Parts: sequence; C-alpha cells; structure tokens
Amino acid sequence: MIFAALHQSEEHQDTQIFIHLKAIEACLNGGGILPVNIKIIFEGEEEVGSEHLGAFVSKQKELLKADVIVISDSGMFAKGVPSVTYALRGLAYMEVEVTGPNTDLHSGSFGGSVHNPVQALTEMIASLHDKNGRITVKGMYDDVRPLTKAERAAFKKLPWSDKKYAASLGLKQLYGEKGFTTLERLWARPTLECNGIWGGYIGEGAKTVLPAKAFAKISMRLVPDQSSAKIARLFEKHFRSIAPKTVQVKVRSLHGGEPAITPVDSPGVKAAVAALEKGFGKKPLYQREGGSIPIVVDFKKLLGIDSVLLGFGLPDENAHAPNEFINLDNFFGGIKTAAHYYHELPNFWKSAKKK
Repeated sequence: MIFAALHQSEEHQDTQIFIHLKAIEACLNGGGILPVNIKIIFEGEEEVGSEHLGAFVSKQKELLKADVIVISDSGMFAKGVPSVTYALRGLAYMEVEVTGPNTDLHSGSFGGSVHNPVQALTEMIASLHDKNGRITVKGMYDDVRPLTKAERAAFKKLPWSDKKYAASLGLKQLYGEKGFTTLERLWARPTLECNGIWGGYIGEGAKTVLPAKAFAKISMRLVPDQSSAKIARLFEKHFRSIAPKTVQVKVRSLHGGEPAITPVDSPGVKAAVAALEKGFGKKPLYQREGGSIPIVVDFKKLLGIDSVLLGFGLPDENAHAPNEFINLDNFFGGIKTAAHYYHELPNFWKSAKKK
C-alpha cells in the first residue's frame, strides 16, 4: 500500500506540515512501523502558482507512484465542526485594456466629444452581470455540473447563517446569483469579479485629464466540468463583442487553473471521514471550497491519482494576514486525525478492491 502526502507551504499551512510529521513520529514511537508507505513532498511555491511543481511531477512519475494523495492546504468549516473538503473551484484570470484617444487629453477642451475609456470600461464591466446576479458571458454556464440532491442536503447540515456572515463582513445585505444559497454560490457556482481597475490621474490633488487608456483585472472562479481555457476564450469573445465602437479593446489571459472534485465514496475520502471522527470525536460534514489548488488537477492528469483534502485550519485564523495562527485544539486534533488516517486507509482500500 502506497500513500503519498503533499503539503503545500502557505503561512499557517506550514503548521499543517508539522501536524503530519508529528503524526508520523507518534506512529513510529508507538509501534516502530507505519501501516502504509509514505512519500512526502514539501512544496513552498503555492503562493506564486507552484511554477516548478508540475514539471517536477511530470518528470518523476515513477518516483511518485501512489494510491492516494493527501493535501493539507484546506480547512475545517468551523471550530468544533470537522469537515471533509471534496471539491475546489478553478480559475480563469484576465486583464483587459480599453483605449480611446491616442493620448491623454484635457477634459475641458475635449470632454463631451470623446468617449472616456474609464467610463466605457466601467459600463462594460457593469454589463457582465444581469439584474439577477448571473454572468452574461455567453456559454459561461454550458458545462456547469449541477449539485446533486445529496450535496444540497449535506450543505444544509452545516451550521451557517447568512446574517452572521454578512455582519462579519460589515455588510447589511449579501449579493449573488438568485436561486442559490450563499454556500452554493461560494462553492458550486461560477463567479466573475473585477479584481482591480485603473486609468487616468490618481495622484494627489486635481488634474483634469481625459485618459487615453483604462485597465482592469478580472477573475472567474470555475466549477467542476468547466475548462479554464474555454472560459478564457468565451470571455474574450464576449468582452470584444460588447465594446462600443468609440474604443479599442485588448484582452489577455494571465493565468488558468482547473476545478477539481474527488468522489465522496472513494476509499481515500471514506478513510478521512473515519479518521476525523476519531480525531475530533464527532462525525465530520462535507463541504466544498471556493478557492483553487491547481496542482490537484495536475496530479490527477499526470499521475491518475485523486487527492484527499485533509485540512485543519479555521476561517478566523487570519489567513494571508498579520498574526496568522492555528487553533491548538485543531493542531492536536489534526495530529490524532493524521495518525488515524494512516491506519484507516488500508482497510478502506482493501474493501474497495474486494468490490
């Protein structure tokens, strides 16, 4: 039985690497041997796109042969609520440029005769959603895999409150695609967000400029069965089609990553469920994740192996912010869970083979 563990190093995820190391130490001290063979990859480039990991995996297929991959770069739904993450969203990241006149102009001399590129760009961006919060890019929803009744039921079991969620963000009201719950929008529906917009004069004081160019960065989170390359093409085609004749448009694809999903009835996930129950004293729930870990798809494509996302972080641990930390109960519960996982996996794997 081969078991491969990948740990992507990302702030407090470093602690999750340590969780597995302590679990391995506990197993060795307890009985002198591990119930499975373990290969560990320590990878520290996740925050810059894991530029070299895919190439390494591609070259080392024989070395990395395994039955299961475990990635501890995810979290639990809430404190006291152990959960298994079984799906991630993908990403299509674009940059757009809108050009009007061939140089910046004086707004007093030219305003009223020239379509301001900033205005044109904001009008185009505003049209990318309709009044119901749906993305208007043609073909965006063609390949979206719908949630099953079982998945919707599993989401409803999670202790969630729209009111508390909005309050924690300082909002009076949430926004999103009509016809879906907040968790469904976060985890199982594609999104389109303007990540940044700039153009013209943004310095101190006043300068009455009518800018020649305006720019924006736009990201789209994708769900299972969507292709980042296809969505990038659809976006570019759509964005060009809605450009007024008064401006010119350039669209660049900066980055793409595919969505991922692991069957919840796979032996790796079943072992995680059993291990979490033993590690935290209660049955875990199922959740998806709105973010992306592109290497999960690369592992499946290059090695043919499903990844189990066994993470112990919590939503309020200041991820990517100052004073990031991990809850001590989750730290010690994670060590117990990881040790139990090594023991549970062979049993579930043998059962699956018999079937």
